[in-house]
Order: sequence, then C-alpha cells, then structure tokens
Amino acid sequence: MSYSRWRDSGLRFAFNGHDIFYQRHGAGNTALLLIHGFPTASWDYEAVWPGLCAQFEHVLAPDLLGFGFSAKPPRHRYTLVEQADLCEQLLARCSVSRVHLIAHDYGVSVAQELLARQLDQPERETTVLSVVLLNGGLFPETHRPTGTQKLLKSPLGPLMVPLMGERRFGRAFSKVFGAQTRPSPIELHDFWQLIRCNDGRRAMPRLLRYIDERRAQRARWVGALTRTPVPLRLINGPDDPVSGAHMARRYAELVPDADIVSLEGIGHYPQVEAPDRVLRAILDFHRRRVGGG
Repeated sequence: MSYSRWRDSGLRFAFNGHDIFYQRHGAGNTALLLIHGFPTASWDYEAVWPGLCAQFEHVLAPDLLGFGFSAKPPRHRYTLVEQADLCEQLLARCSVSRVHLIAHDYGVSVAQELLARQLDQPERETTVLSVVLLNGGLFPETHRPTGTQKLLKSPLGPLMVPLMGERRFGRAFSKVFGAQTRPSPIELHDFWQLIRCNDGRRAMPRLLRYIDERRAQRARWVGALTRTPVPLRLINGPDDPVSGAHMARRYAELVPDADIVSLEGIGHYPQVEAPDRVLRAILDFHRRRVGGG
C-alpha cells in the first residue's frame, strides 16, 4: 500500500480530545495490535500488513499521540503510560477483549506497560495473549540513543528543531539500518513526511522524554518481561546500533526461556528491512507457541 493510500484509507477516533489515526482490517473480539516506534508511525508495518491481514481476522495499527497522522500537540506532556491508555481505548472502541501485540522501538515500552497492567490486575477487560517484540529499548542499560536523539532531548532541542530538514534526517535515520538494507530516497521522503505532518518536528523534544521514563519505570517494565506467563518472542536485527545484538544478549540473560530470532544483516527496522523474514517469524511463533491467529 502506498503512503498516500495508507493515509487516505485510515480511520479516526478521539482520545482525550486529540484526533488519533489508525488502520483497521476486519473485526472480532480477538485482534492483533501493531505498536510503532519513534519517530515514525503505523506505516512502518505497511510491508507486513497484507500478510498479517491474511492470517488474522482483526488487525489494528494506530499512530500514537504525537506521531504520523495523529495529533501532535507541541506543548503536551507525552508519556508511554498515556500511549498505553490510548491503545486500551482503541481496543475498547473496536470491542476487542483479547489481543496479540507486535511492538517496535518506542512501542516495546507500551507493550511492557500493558503486560505490567495485566500482572497487576489479571481480570482486566482486555487480555494480552502474546507479544512479539522487534528492536527496541527493553532495558535502559542497553539502549544507545542516536546523536540526533541526544541533541533533541537536551536543552538545545527546541533550537535544533528548525535546523532539522529532510536531508539531515535522512542521513541520521539511515545509520540505524543494516548496511545493505538502507531506505531508498523515496522511502526516506515518506518517513520524513510522517514526521512533518501536523508540524510534528516541534513535538519531538517532548516525545524523547520517553528515555527518562524508561529509566524511572525500569523495575516495573523489565519485571513485566521476566514475570509474565504470556508467550514472548524477540525478533532482532543485530546490526542495529541502538538496540541490536547487545540488547538481544541482555534479553537472553534476563528473560526466562528467551525466544529470540536474529535476522543477520538487519538493523533497527526489521519489519521494513526484511518484511518476509519478519512475517515468517511472527507466523511461526503463533503456530508453535500461541496456537494460530
């Protein structure tokens, strides 16, 4: 699906007074929820979307608050906990009571919060049935933010925003991909349009406060991974400088019976760089450990 078709075929709902974009396939009380990362949006899953929709009766993919085609209030206090609230509201709106998660980058922390809530209150309205994690900062001690992220998060961040154009973004963004799987100029342009939409550059310094939130919530969110009975699989691009092989090693140390699929030559965006391999790993996980879609 093209960038414009993804945008034009999406749906909308109101979350705490903010307009939220999402893609939806099918219906039913059991769904697959795709949670994207920073700084992009649900369109990251476009290449695996057809394959997932062929296997799952109900698939949802929101643009979180501050991302993609959703509202991006520049002075908002963005939190990962609020993004988990957003996901729960979307599931309730779509009458979902059982959910499988796929989460990437920023989104892995949202998935960890949802798992933690289920541990806190097992009889919740929506039950998480399984989680597939892609590259992301599951452990604050292994997360290596890019130089651009460090600058935007610093007190200089608001001053950096006007200087961040498409060319500078493309150079920095390409560095987190595998050497042979970097995005084309057209793909980079589309990613940049996701960020620019609704004046999203202004929100980026505030969105990056998630790095501090991860540190503050480490015990709760790492505990969710180590204590949950929910089936987990990590699909990891080891060539990712942010959360690649070094993060997967930490995952193997901490998560009981760690289920890890490593995709040789792939970087931070496995679902973009190697969609066929990611789709196979997701479907294999559901067939072997979850029991189908």
